[in-house]
Amino acid sequence: MSQVPEESAGDTGATDAGSAEVTAAGIARLAGVGRAAVSNWRRRHPDFPKPVGGTETSPSFSLAEVERWLRDQGKLAEVPLRERVWQQIAGHPAGAATALVHAGCALLLVRDRSAAWPALAALPDERLPGVLPVALEETLTERLGPERPVLTPTAAALAASVPLLRGVAELAAETGGVRPAFEFLLGRHLDANPRQYTLTPPGPASLMAALATGRAEPPAPDGTGAPLTVLDPASGTGGLLSAVEWPGAICGQDADHDLAALTALRLALSTDADIRVRAGDSLRADAFPALAADAVLCHPPFNERNWGHDELAYDPRWEYGFPARTESELAWVQHALARLRPGGTAVLLMPPAAASRRSGRRIRADLLRRGALRAVVALPAGAAPPYGIPLHLWVLRKPVAGERPPAELLLVDTASEYTGQGRDGQGRDGRDSRDRLDWPAVHAAVLDAWTAFDRDGTVVATPGESRAVPVIELLDDDVDLAPARHLPPPAAAEGVTQLALVRERLAATLHRTRELTPPPVTDPATEGGGAVVGGTAGRLTATAGTTTVGELARAGALALHAGGTGTAPAGAPVAVLTDHDVLAAQPPTGTLPDGPPEEPVLLAVGDVVVPVLGGGAAVRVVGAPAEGAALGRNLQLLRPDPATLDPWFLAGFLRATANTRQASSYASTSTRLDVRRLQLPRLPLAEQRRYGERFRALAEFEETLRQASRLGEQLVQGLYDGLADGTVAP
Repeated sequence: MSQVPEESAGDTGATDAGSAEVTAAGIARLAGVGRAAVSNWRRRHPDFPKPVGGTETSPSFSLAEVERWLRDQGKLAEVPLRERVWQQIAGHPAGAATALVHAGCALLLVRDRSAAWPALAALPDERLPGVLPVALEETLTERLGPERPVLTPTAAALAASVPLLRGVAELAAETGGVRPAFEFLLGRHLDANPRQYTLTPPGPASLMAALATGRAEPPAPDGTGAPLTVLDPASGTGGLLSAVEWPGAICGQDADHDLAALTALRLALSTDADIRVRAGDSLRADAFPALAADAVLCHPPFNERNWGHDELAYDPRWEYGFPARTESELAWVQHALARLRPGGTAVLLMPPAAASRRSGRRIRADLLRRGALRAVVALPAGAAPPYGIPLHLWVLRKPVAGERPPAELLLVDTASEYTGQGRDGQGRDGRDSRDRLDWPAVHAAVLDAWTAFDRDGTVVATPGESRAVPVIELLDDDVDLAPARHLPPPAAAEGVTQLALVRERLAATLHRTRELTPPPVTDPATEGGGAVVGGTAGRLTATAGTTTVGELARAGALALHAGGTGTAPAGAPVAVLTDHDVLAAQPPTGTLPDGPPEEPVLLAVGDVVVPVLGGGAAVRVVGAPAEGAALGRNLQLLRPDPATLDPWFLAGFLRATANTRQASSYASTSTRLDVRRLQLPRLPLAEQRRYGERFRALAEFEETLRQASRLGEQLVQGLYDGLADGTVAP
């Protein structure tokens, strides 16, 4: 585009820079406070901005008026650019999805017409909406084609988006590019609507892409490893297609028009590949009927009864059998195979029931006989939604005419090996396994087994993990392909020698437990000194007086920080202390997400960390092993001034049952702790340290008990397994 076109007569719209709206939760995020504080401001300050939209129970406010009020009150110095842009999207009068499309269009213009954008940006607000549609039409058509799901916004539609468009261009410059800017905004939208979208997390997405493409390096200049054509017929938000390395052409389709548009923009901003994304139901209205893709990736909708069973009975895609109404996943399997070239690979994320339901056994049998199904991989629970069950990956390959079908099927089970818990995905505390999943180990184990099997046609069996099973063994009445049913069990606790070592460690730990057992308790009133807390009006609080964490924070005796912020740095990875890590008393296990640079809250020795959800009495004093880790979501960090507060004294009193009860609020399904309301007795530093030493000893005793429990469970289960499989004599 060589020049800035003039706007068409009558095609302009007035721009309302203050049209963006923000909810109470957004105001709280802007000011760095809780939602209760916003409610208090509305009650106590008659000049607080009045609602301009929303409902009586969930009102929305003008973002510009809120920012002005916060600055006037000294509660806000400057709104971060990323937060300002996000609030403009969240409060857009046409909805967040439309605002994201407008933002993506502007970023694509910045990316592909970088020389023209400065001239466009220099136009006044009243002219910009009339000029942009022409430039956007050129850019969108060139990049996404005339049949794209991204419709060119009209001048009237863009009128309310002018501040947003200018903001996203600034955000791209601040975050280092158009891709991280759009990924941040899309991620915030998806996080704000978790029940509306079914996402494929980065871990399984990258594994599926690696299985389907086999790419570890870009195509060579001599043409070796030519760029691939990849299809996702249920593309959702584009997570699977975004995980493909060095694609040549990317094809996607989704029944949700907004998602198809966002996926098209997401891909166009992240790759130079040919992008072909369409809106529509792939089973009922396939947009790529003649496609012969090199690879197909798919996370289909599960348990979908209205998938087209009645109207698609004679569809030619059902080469392996007509799926029952309850077998929608097998319809997607056959659709994927139908869109592959001979020898192409498809990888689908499947519910575990699809491997064993009797209604699908005939189709599974035909997939095995003809060599279309090559591998079934059981993932750990927590790998992808629904997080409570261990989902499967099916690796399929379209048969090549004249080639003999393979004699074996690869079965891999990672459902329990890399999470430290049972196959139901639950730990000993009943929590899900998302934060405990060792994804790099899962990725390596699956790819190693598949690479060897794909190369040699078989693989050396690893007990409890992988095995190449003869197809003839699977063709029984059930055709049950669940990996756990066909893999040899792992050796019991690595044999008798390992069991003996566990027993020795347990004996030493129990001895240490006896040494750390607290002395008999005494009533300090009988000794004439000290005191203990005796309920909500205990003798200590009655004589010494109390203060709250909020009062201590205002006095500067401690600093409060909320967790959940920060992105992964470009250098060495930073571990994240999660709320589960605190509850389980284990080292940091989480990881920071990718995204625009944002500093996380880092832990220091002596910090006190408190989970705010669940109503439990768990508090952790940070030691050297956790120093430098980032603070995770749903955690509050208290950083005491060592000249005023002893950290162990602080942690001990914060953990008291009566204390957490009075500081908790209760919703219909959860309990939340207001850390600022937690109480402490007012004591001199020397007396604090006396209590702190006792609390520290109790913490060491508790950790030793945990270790004894873990070793005891390991020994007992190992003996059960050893007696059952004959490796241990009765």
